[in-house]
Amino acid sequence: MSFYNNYVRVIIITKVIFLLLSISHLYLKVTKKEDSDLDKTIIFWKSRVEFVFIVLMSLLLIYLFHPTIDRRVFINKETRILLFLFGYILIITADWSDFIKESPLLKNVQELLGRQ
Repeated sequence: MSFYNNYVRVIIITKVIFLLLSISHLYLKVTKKEDSDLDKTIIFWKSRVEFVFIVLMSLLLIYLFHPTIDRRVFINKETRILLFLFGYILIITADWSDFIKESPLLKNVQELLGRQ
């Protein structure tokens, strides 16, 4: 087993843990137990695991796309899936409120529609 394969497995395990925490949080939200200590603990660990995932994926991107070394051989199916999911996660977890509230273009569209 190579270090690279083990590293990709760690990233996948981290993502599975994040998904389990997200599903648990969603379940507690649906059952109206979102103010419980358990939910606060889940939210705490979910944010930490998400941070670890983003750091691990960032390091993988730095490793794969280092400008002086050609590593196209390493981009296998698992790595492609991870990069694909990473793109979606960055889009979903982005702070869209900054863009929507402060964008001059969207303010103009809202004014045209009659919303302030």
